[in-house]
Amino acid sequence: MRPKEEGKDSYVYPAFAKHGIDSDIGCDYAWPMGTAKAAGLILGLVLFSGSLGAQNPAGNFPSLRPDPLAGEFVRRGTYSWEDLAEIALWASTAGTADSRTGDYLDILRRAAGELEAAFLTEPDPSARGDYILSYMHRKFLRSYSAAQTRLDTLLDNGRYNCVSSAVLYLILARSQGLDVRGVAVRDHAFASLYRGDEFWDVETTNAYGFDPGSRREFQDQFGKLTGFAYVPARNYRDRTGISPLELVSLIFHNRIVEAESRGRYAEAVTLALNRAALLAGRRDQGAFGFFTDPQQDLNNRILNYGTALLNGGKEEEGLAWAVYAEPVYTGAGTDKRWQEYIDALISNRTAKLCRSGQFDEARRFLADTESLHDGAAHRRLEALAADMELTALVNGMRQDNDAGAILERIGAAESAGLLSPARVREMRDHVNRWRLTNFHNSFAAAFNKRDYPLARRILEEGLGEFPGNSQLRNDQTILDRAAGKKE
Repeated sequence: MRPKEEGKDSYVYPAFAKHGIDSDIGCDYAWPMGTAKAAGLILGLVLFSGSLGAQNPAGNFPSLRPDPLAGEFVRRGTYSWEDLAEIALWASTAGTADSRTGDYLDILRRAAGELEAAFLTEPDPSARGDYILSYMHRKFLRSYSAAQTRLDTLLDNGRYNCVSSAVLYLILARSQGLDVRGVAVRDHAFASLYRGDEFWDVETTNAYGFDPGSRREFQDQFGKLTGFAYVPARNYRDRTGISPLELVSLIFHNRIVEAESRGRYAEAVTLALNRAALLAGRRDQGAFGFFTDPQQDLNNRILNYGTALLNGGKEEEGLAWAVYAEPVYTGAGTDKRWQEYIDALISNRTAKLCRSGQFDEARRFLADTESLHDGAAHRRLEALAADMELTALVNGMRQDNDAGAILERIGAAESAGLLSPARVREMRDHVNRWRLTNFHNSFAAAFNKRDYPLARRILEEGLGEFPGNSQLRNDQTILDRAAGKKE
């Protein structure tokens, strides 16, 4: 799909909804829609050399270097429950002013100690798992909030959704040596507790959510509270098992959705970058199912941030972003959406320059950006600029020598293949109509002053150019009659 053409000088880039996740896990946000428009501020950030891709022009863009903590977490390789708690708190607070990770870790350590004391005489994993869920709802969980995905906020005020509560359960259960993993279904997540080949689902948003298929209390409350339906284990095609680290990473996923729903596209890029860095190489990206590919999410966030610049009329800033972000955007050379974005930026900027009469600047801009889009698109924009410039010249003719120069320019554009034969005829006909009108008006002015010799010279010149024109022939007849009477 190419950018949509509106008339001759405006292009529309596909809407944001084409480049996002349908919704977050445990929430019901939808991606905002948008269209490109050629209006707004131009910041003058012309950075078109591919060698500039690693630089952040003037610091205006979100950094494309992940938080160093992401690399540190990846290097650990295996994760204790305290590692997972630290990562979950980082995912919850990255990009915010909150730096109380140590305080929250202390809260979780105290909770782990309380659970350990309670389990001195209880060896059964399922009984322990059920108890941990009840403990969470007594100790921490106060009110369900579909958008509240952060672990730090949960520990502060007890507000939670399926992700934050599942992450808390994962951490506390692993602190007691239990094997807990994540499960992702459409727009929802929960946990499963394993003992060898046996496992029990844990819907953490509900105090009765341990082994939910067997609990009448759960069935009565869960759907009313969350709006979701429990997906039992037998519906294996509707479930995707995810690792503990991937479950924790859903905090980033939900924060990305919330940021974009509020128009904070730069923040979403940073969050997606950290999520992709944390999960790099974690699994076969083609087998993700409902657990979305982190790198593709990053691509989408990069594209949505750029589209926000495009929609704000900041085409040159958008092009600088494209150059800066291309090394991080996988498949930039083959992804049709990326090329459509660049083409729309160049098209809108070219049209804006032409509409303001800056045709020399438009040509320089096209020359600077020629390497950023394919030859056919470049040629089309050269033709657009030539057509708009010649149209302005034709409409602005003031004297006959203007017309001659314009006809030469039309011929040159035709020879260069920038104008279609039909468009050439249309422009030439317009110029010639102006010239005929000018001959007639000049003749009339001289005739009305009874300067018949000048009137005749004007007509001879006009008929030399347009020998068969009926208006000039009629003027000649009038002049001959008047001159004959005078003689």
